[in-house]
Amino acid sequence: MQTNVVKQLNDAMQTVMRTAREQVLAKMGNKLTVAEKTSRRDLVTNVDHSNEDFLISQIRQLDPTAHILAEEGTGDRVTSMAGHVWIVDPIDGTMNFVHQRNHFAMMVGFYVDGEPTLGYIYDVMANKLYAGGPQLGVTLNGEPMKSPADADLADGLFGASAPLLIQDRFNMQAVVAASLGPRIMGSAGIQISQVLAGELIAYLSYLRPWDFAAGRVLAETLGLVVTTLDGSPVDMLSSGAVLIATKRAQRSILAIV
Repeated sequence: MQTNVVKQLNDAMQTVMRTAREQVLAKMGNKLTVAEKTSRRDLVTNVDHSNEDFLISQIRQLDPTAHILAEEGTGDRVTSMAGHVWIVDPIDGTMNFVHQRNHFAMMVGFYVDGEPTLGYIYDVMANKLYAGGPQLGVTLNGEPMKSPADADLADGLFGASAPLLIQDRFNMQAVVAASLGPRIMGSAGIQISQVLAGELIAYLSYLRPWDFAAGRVLAETLGLVVTTLDGSPVDMLSSGAVLIATKRAQRSILAIV
């Protein structure tokens, strides 16, 4: 896409994300309708659904012929990354949203023929909007971000998934031991944003496309790497263990897992 078109789209989507945040905050004062999806630890609320509906409606206005993959299923049945594909997570960290009213994010990723083009991670309660892509760079609340230092695993905090750490999947405990220590937030969006900001050296978790689509765009734009645990490129339409890290930390982590 032409850079001027991408810039216009980026500006418009940041406005959409800010409006979505205002709507979410307004609804937090009301009683939530909470349901279980696959277990008591996998929740969905009326706000997840209403925010997904809003984001999809706005994307359809901006990009009418695009396909939209959304977590709660109100988008399209996407089987290919050909053309314009948007991937939406209306509330990432729903357990945190329900029980803490904090530490949750909204995420949207935009891909053109499979290429990362634009990404948005909005830390709702901290009012931090990470936005951009390879043609524009990454901004935090409109201010350009610099790439985080390419530090090694031993020199930084590691963003861990609680279930993987407890079960010691992928030698997670050895990875944590090699780092300066683990940090667990219960939201992929929040922890990926911390990697973008250089607060974490890496983040490893079992993720679905809507969990990492936005983060991949932003991370790769800032010189970070997003791969599977054998170092292969991620599949944007499947789930699995995904690592977002500095290049040096990635090499160290892959040697352990």
